[in-house]
Amino acid sequence: MNDLCADIGWRSLNKKGEQLCGDHVDVIRQDNSEIVVLADGMGSGVKASILSTLTSKIISTMMADGMDIQECVHTIAATLPVCSERGVAYSTFTIIRILDNQEAEIIQYDNPHVILLRDGANYEIPASILSIDGKTIYQSKISLKENDIFIAMSDGCIHAGVGMTLNFGWERKDIVEFMKTFYPVGYTAKTLSTILIDECNRLYGEKPGDDATACVVKIRKREPMNLLFGPPSNRDDCDRMMTLFFSKEGKKIVCGGTTSQIAADYLHETIVTSLDYGTDPAIPPVGHMKGVDLVTEGVITMSRVVEYAKAFVEGTDLTNLWSVQTDGASQIAQLLFEYATDINFFIGKAINPAHQNPDLPITFGIKIRLVQELSEYLEKMGKQIKVSYF
Repeated sequence: MNDLCADIGWRSLNKKGEQLCGDHVDVIRQDNSEIVVLADGMGSGVKASILSTLTSKIISTMMADGMDIQECVHTIAATLPVCSERGVAYSTFTIIRILDNQEAEIIQYDNPHVILLRDGANYEIPASILSIDGKTIYQSKISLKENDIFIAMSDGCIHAGVGMTLNFGWERKDIVEFMKTFYPVGYTAKTLSTILIDECNRLYGEKPGDDATACVVKIRKREPMNLLFGPPSNRDDCDRMMTLFFSKEGKKIVCGGTTSQIAADYLHETIVTSLDYGTDPAIPPVGHMKGVDLVTEGVITMSRVVEYAKAFVEGTDLTNLWSVQTDGASQIAQLLFEYATDINFFIGKAINPAHQNPDLPITFGIKIRLVQELSEYLEKMGKQIKVSYF
């Protein structure tokens, strides 16, 4: 093993007038591997959605169980419902399997070929050709490097703008040049896939003629993050909690007035509270303390972070808010969603009487619930989470 990890993110665009997307992405994470499958069902709407969902689920599950691609293709052919109009069952697919964060195996059938950006340039991935049940399958294996960016797409991406802004659609070579621009910026996989799909939507004149999906796998270094929230239920545990927190590698976030004062006492430092409410006056100002990367208020700030995390995972993304705003909740979101890969929560179980006011929203009263919700959303983003209670 090494200190690399796979950051995986995707975004889809529905064909104009369709409620369901005919593309589907499925990800299975195991101890030593990640399996990513992007499937594109024939046509659009409900039928295409069923075909792509079945295909991605079957392939990812079978490959996670150690079965080879031949068995997967045989099973798909035998399982997919046959279209009554065309008399065939059809779904394209792209598989990216990351092994021990050292090697990628790429298997492709009828989707646009995967793009690999390496050291800021397009890297042509060598492939061998397999014939399985009359289908031409491209198979590749390649050693990984830090900052490698793999971009898998459905054909809705290369068809963007066809007959409108572009005569022949957005060709793969043009997509390569477009995405190379963002390589040095350091964006996450989710952000890169969003940039690509937003450009597809623009080229379609915001009236997509096909479903379009982009899935990005970015190989990056692990970045630990530590968040301290709330004093311990037993005040005698303060030193133990602080010692464990400050001994951890990685950036430090301290949330809550009482909690930050305990941290300040432990470090023999002073908290300097900003008078600037930042870009969101509903979120209390941040503080500054030597030895801590970010000091914020507690429950109000964390409630907003959970709101941002929920939107990020469920597709109603509020990135345009938290990625540019400077309030405490936005800064925490930037650190947890964009920067961190491994997040350690240190949660004090002391109850703040102010949060038990029945006139306040229920989320105010339950710090533990906030942490549990946030942890679940972060795990769905692919983060490694550890929660310790005191």
